[in-house]
Amino acid sequence: MNSVKNMQNLCSEIPKVSQRLILLLIVTLVFLSGCSGPALTDYAERGPKLVPEVFFTGELSARGLVKDMSGEVIRTFDADISASWDSTGVGTLDEEFRFDDGEVQTRVWTLTPSEAANSYHADASDVAEPGTMRWSGNAIHMNYVLRVAYGDGTLDVRMDDWMYLVTPDTLINQTTMSKWGVDVGELVLVIQKK
Repeated sequence: MNSVKNMQNLCSEIPKVSQRLILLLIVTLVFLSGCSGPALTDYAERGPKLVPEVFFTGELSARGLVKDMSGEVIRTFDADISASWDSTGVGTLDEEFRFDDGEVQTRVWTLTPSEAANSYHADASDVAEPGTMRWSGNAIHMNYVLRVAYGDGTLDVRMDDWMYLVTPDTLINQTTMSKWGVDVGELVLVIQKK
């Protein structure tokens, strides 16, 4: 008789465990879906329409700031960008950044058309893992790994780069910097055509 009672008790617990498991699974999925960022297609109908070959042509200027992982502004900068495209559709963005602490950084991006629509393969000499520049509507998304000076060596930092055209001559760029999946800083700048 005890074994029957034990079996009934065990069987009555299974639905409770299953219910808890299902509830835990649902909560986890809701939490994880809340962690995902925007999709590039979310901007497909927004304007003004951002076409890299149009905006990134000629001389541009930029001003911005760098934040640490706590959100504190740790540096400011201005930059000049010279942008051009050759007859095969390859773009070059020649950038010079001047930071408030006196440091000067240069970077030359090469944007090579990729097979996918609305995308370029994006590379530069200090980019450890090249990325893809994709665009839709008024937005560009680029994700790559940048090799930055750190102490006596270098550190590879993932850059999640979002750009939004707000007027035909003004673009706002917001970049989240992360290492090992942890956000370590943010870069915010405004780029304007001269």
